[in-house]
Amino acid sequence: MKGKLAVARVLVVIVALTASVCWAKDKKKDPDEIGTRDVGKGVNFYSLEKEIALGKQMAQEVERQAKIIDDPVIAEYINRVGQNLVRNSDAKVPFTIKVLDTNEVNALALPGGFFFVNSGLILTADNEAELAGVMAHEIAHVAARHGTRQATRGTIINYASLPLIFMGGWTGYAIQEAASLAIPLGFLTFSRGFEKEADMLGLEYLYKTGYAPAAFVDFFEKIESLEKTKPGTISKVFSTHPMTDDRIRDAQKNIQELLKEKPEYVLNTSEFVDVKERLALIENRRKVSPQDSNRPTLRRSPNGTIDDENGDKKAPKDQDERPTLKRRDN
Repeated sequence: MKGKLAVARVLVVIVALTASVCWAKDKKKDPDEIGTRDVGKGVNFYSLEKEIALGKQMAQEVERQAKIIDDPVIAEYINRVGQNLVRNSDAKVPFTIKVLDTNEVNALALPGGFFFVNSGLILTADNEAELAGVMAHEIAHVAARHGTRQATRGTIINYASLPLIFMGGWTGYAIQEAASLAIPLGFLTFSRGFEKEADMLGLEYLYKTGYAPAAFVDFFEKIESLEKTKPGTISKVFSTHPMTDDRIRDAQKNIQELLKEKPEYVLNTSEFVDVKERLALIENRRKVSPQDSNRPTLRRSPNGTIDDENGDKKAPKDQDERPTLKRRDN
């Protein structure tokens, strides 16, 4: 009898522990629990403080190699959209958000909350909700500490072929690895499981901030369509976040099963339209602006003559196809 009671008690404990684990997992699927759950749990050789220091070092490297768009209107708007998403996320670090001057349709969130949004992403998004969806996905990677957890996994795998005694043990090896890091791909290329989790969390952050969650899927489908019309686009654009049909289907399923429908959502704002137009003007001006802005500009008139910007007539078409410039009198 006592033996049966002991077994029963063990079973009760097992069931309780299992239920507890399931409940903890379910919290990730409940948008109402955002901010009260620890989505970054897992084996990690990096403390939060070291993660922030590492991310800062990486961000400085990015800024040395890339150009930051410092237009105050664009910078303030993107930062405000991002910080609003951060406030509705599980992130435990402050975020520094800047805009990179690059045509690539992507965003880069480094460990510790250092976040870069590419100008190409802003110009490709049709509305603010699509832009926010990509940003929310990146914020989710930081909130779940995917960068340092992924790097830790890679380090552990390497232990199998390394004599730990010569490396000062596990901790010593992890410190040496961290000290020699620049911006390794291991911090930016995530496992399918991490990408799936970032999609789910990003959708929740987007939803809690008030945006239309369907915009998340719309942008995925747009990138997929872009790949069909311009092969190779996805591999270049979302190389660190491979786009797959499974991710689109999972996102649609999460919207249906995890997110309670709201009476209204934010899809677009006049600010997004204004900022996108402003950014397009800056980009176009940079492309068409000649290196020497003092050069005269030429246009061909219907009768074949070349007119300079003051309207002076140049060589007729039947005399010489090459335009000749008239010296101006001072």
